[in-house]
Amino acid sequence: MAGTLLGAVVCTLFVAANCFYTASDDVVELTPTNFNREVLQSDSLWLVEFYAPWCGHCQSLTPEWKKAATALKGIVKVGAVDADKHQSLGGQYGIRGFPTIKVFGANKNKPEDYQGGRSSDAIIMEDRYVPWEGAVAQLNMISKGIVKVGAVDADKHQSLGGQYGIRGFPTIKVFGANKNKPEDYQGGRSSDAIVKGAFSALQSLVQDRLSGRGGGGAGSDYGRQSKSDGGSGGSKKDVIQLTDDNFDREVLNSDDVWLVEFFAPWCGHCKNLEPEWAAAASEVKEQTKGKVKLAAVDATVHQGLASRYGVRGFPTIKIFQKGEDPVDYDGGRTKADIVARALDLFSANAPPPEILEILNEDIVKKTCDEHQLCIVSVLPHILDTGASGRNSYLDVMVKMADKYKKKMWGWLWTEAGAQLDLETSLGIGGFGYPAMAAINARKMKFALLKGSFSEQGINEFLRELSFGRGSTSTVGGGAIPKINTVEAWDGKDGELPAEDDIDLSDVDLDDFDKDEL
Repeated sequence: MAGTLLGAVVCTLFVAANCFYTASDDVVELTPTNFNREVLQSDSLWLVEFYAPWCGHCQSLTPEWKKAATALKGIVKVGAVDADKHQSLGGQYGIRGFPTIKVFGANKNKPEDYQGGRSSDAIIMEDRYVPWEGAVAQLNMISKGIVKVGAVDADKHQSLGGQYGIRGFPTIKVFGANKNKPEDYQGGRSSDAIVKGAFSALQSLVQDRLSGRGGGGAGSDYGRQSKSDGGSGGSKKDVIQLTDDNFDREVLNSDDVWLVEFFAPWCGHCKNLEPEWAAAASEVKEQTKGKVKLAAVDATVHQGLASRYGVRGFPTIKIFQKGEDPVDYDGGRTKADIVARALDLFSANAPPPEILEILNEDIVKKTCDEHQLCIVSVLPHILDTGASGRNSYLDVMVKMADKYKKKMWGWLWTEAGAQLDLETSLGIGGFGYPAMAAINARKMKFALLKGSFSEQGINEFLRELSFGRGSTSTVGGGAIPKINTVEAWDGKDGELPAEDDIDLSDVDLDDFDKDEL
């Protein structure tokens, strides 16, 4: 016991080479004696750290290197060389500083420098320097036991097929870290696609190991995390799943605006984005009536799509609009950021809001309930302006609705006297006609236009509202009043009501000339 304690003290104080990594670690100690056999003659992918026992950065890296080795066990070999002790081996690979990490991939004679982060998570997930695609190219690795490939005659063994819900043939299942919950493989059916899918499963399995979770696999369904939506209030069903088969049909042939996330199931940043993306998808769907869509592509399965659009890291978000080249989304990654960008795209591509005449209560309720503000204009009677005068007022409203369409307000109008209760509740009439009020139906507050009913006057009024300025009042009675049902304007000039003809034949006009006493 005393010897053990003494050894621990010695390791702590002097950081002897043997105390960096021991036989119980998953890191393979490499020396000039075993390096050629273990690394250069191996079919495996190797990550090799060249370190010096006196190096502080090396000491900091050690626990992360051990964690990475454990997570990658059986998938990628992780080794370490004491380059201070074995200087000839370090010199062979041009080691000038510590720690230096080399990646020995398919071409063992040309290892690559690893230049990513130094945490275990970064070491495992840094796709630029951990050449997963290079490993995929080594198809013989499949036969080395890294991935097992099996087959079941489900016609003969129907009980086994039934156990896993097999309904059609062929069905491919991926049994990852959690063998009780295999996932459906939904990738391509060529040998290359299947191999890539298998390595995608490995990446997911490694991340699950590192995170201490039991699940794994290579399914391409969005939202593989066990948590529902991260508390962001969205529904993952509103994120549209895109594949090589449906991408062109769904996105490129669509008149809608698409925000497409290219993700990898093993990517930590993608997992952080997932609940925000799902919540944003639900809100954007509701606010744009489905005219802006949020979608996701599993780029590890549908690598052709990722390559087609130059995806180099995860997550990458692209914006697709009909007739335009896709552009990168470079905004924030929160629900609020994503929704704001989506609404900007929607309003930029949307026609001006419709200016609705108030014909009944349903029109007022729907417009005011579904929008933050509803802008209500009371125009002069048709007999006072004629059709041309009324249309000039409506034209001004259309221009202002277009200018402020990003606000997604509702727009209504009525004729003076047609909805007297509404006018009274809004205090309209004191300034004459035309008049305008902006109503917040949720708060039952309104603001009145006190300037001219012109582009300039209305613009100043609406701009103040946009900044949250201007005086407001409570809607009279605290609620939208009763709305009368009226006939729609026919677009024509008004006509004076016909007067009854008066028959004066029986009237003695001479009587009007007599003075009455």
